[in-house]
Amino acid sequence: MIFREATTTTTDIKPIQMVRNSVKENRLSDPSLVSDADCEEFINRKGKGWVCEINQQIVGFAIADLQAQNIWALFVHPQFENHGIGKQLHQLMLDWYFAQGPIHVWLSTAPGTRAETFYQKAGWKATGMQGKEIRFEMSLTDWKKRN
Repeated sequence: MIFREATTTTTDIKPIQMVRNSVKENRLSDPSLVSDADCEEFINRKGKGWVCEINQQIVGFAIADLQAQNIWALFVHPQFENHGIGKQLHQLMLDWYFAQGPIHVWLSTAPGTRAETFYQKAGWKATGMQGKEIRFEMSLTDWKKRN
């Protein structure tokens, strides 16, 4: 497994989109709602992204949005789940995020999903609902306690 920063080249964006659209939970109701340009904007201008490659194939990715102070995406292709990929991407992303200076970050995910359990185990605190999703928050202090 190779973990590295995501780029905005087609070499990364297209596989990121393929991973995003392959998931079984937290699926987009309409895949066209997240365009290649959206991915590029989040990676280049709003924050930063990371990918995991196995045999030169992107199998997972994570993107943090520094401007909105949230996690925009963290997804692993279903064929590569339960190998620690999500955990490592999460670590890389939050280490970078908190090194930039913000003191909190948030995300939302559908209730009753493996993602909900993942974030709870990772130390995120549920703070209510964001539409139909659960809103989680992580503070810099809580992150430092976990590491």
